[in-house]
Amino acid sequence: MANRIAMVDYLILDQGDEHLVATMCSSCGALYFDRRNACGHCGKTEFTTTRLSTDGRVRAFTIVKRAAPGVPTPYVSAVVDLEGGGAVKANLVNIDPDPDKIELGMPVRLTTFVAGRDDDGTEAIAFGFERA
Repeated sequence: MANRIAMVDYLILDQGDEHLVATMCSSCGALYFDRRNACGHCGKTEFTTTRLSTDGRVRAFTIVKRAAPGVPTPYVSAVVDLEGGGAVKANLVNIDPDPDKIELGMPVRLTTFVAGRDDDGTEAIAFGFERA
């Protein structure tokens, strides 16, 4: 198996158990994907790391038809509300970029894919969501 690295720090690549993690405020429970010195909601400074659900529902989406050179279009960008709390912006994958085939509230699940490989064969792993 090739070496694999996650494209973002909050994607955990456990063999067969890929998932997202968030930094959670120990006081109010606010969730963040980036490092924080203080909670933006309550101002407290103690945090824990928590595993997020791999299941969610589409809150909003858009079909992107123009992108930077080399980025294939069209694709679907979405905001996904995760079961148990948290929301993440990600692309919907393995689905036609057709608004008639995507629904608000549609159940989705986390999936990972190889976004690229370096000269040594190390795979860069990205995540998206697909219809559940």
